[in-house]
Amino acid sequence: MGFSKFLDIFQKRKDPFFELLIKQSEKTLQGMTALELFMKSPEISLAKEVTRLEGEADEVRRELIQELNRSFVTPIDREDIFSLSRAVDDILDYGYMTVNEMLTLDISPNDYLASMVITLKEATSEINMATLQLRNKPQDVLAHASKAKKLENEVELIYHKAISKLFTEAKDIDEVLYILKLREIYRHLSNAADRVDVAGNSLSDIAVKIT
Repeated sequence: MGFSKFLDIFQKRKDPFFELLIKQSEKTLQGMTALELFMKSPEISLAKEVTRLEGEADEVRRELIQELNRSFVTPIDREDIFSLSRAVDDILDYGYMTVNEMLTLDISPNDYLASMVITLKEATSEINMATLQLRNKPQDVLAHASKAKKLENEVELIYHKAISKLFTEAKDIDEVLYILKLREIYRHLSNAADRVDVAGNSLSDIAVKIT
């Protein structure tokens, strides 16, 4: 066996980064899917599922950071790995904040929340598909990243419509308090969309560098 072939095998065995990024994006997609179900039927069991998946995704990210800290060589720039992982982590973090504060503030789902989450789930699915293609088909990553960024824009459009409607309906102090609570929930989902955009940019940067 030639040295170069041996080195290739060694690197494949010792390189966990693609697998960890894929696993993290899968957990994030599962979490956003659970959040979508919660918006259809706000049951405690679904809220707990979002929380569980957010915790599992955090564990994957911790493992990835540990690998970064002890690895001298990475298959792609370590800054790109860290940036992508952080953005994907933030998507589900904001999903968790959404469901947690909805329960804490006693906010029920509405059409705007449901639409934002459905679109966010679709965007997260594109991020997941892009991540799956990173190692073997980096040329296909750009299309998924671009679709995710377009979906992020759709979330922002829904967000602005929701905010615009909020402040035309207040009639008394109780409704103002409700509006302020709901605005915070909308903002969490808008922030999640922002992180989709960052993840899409990171994926595009990585794809360009390795193709």
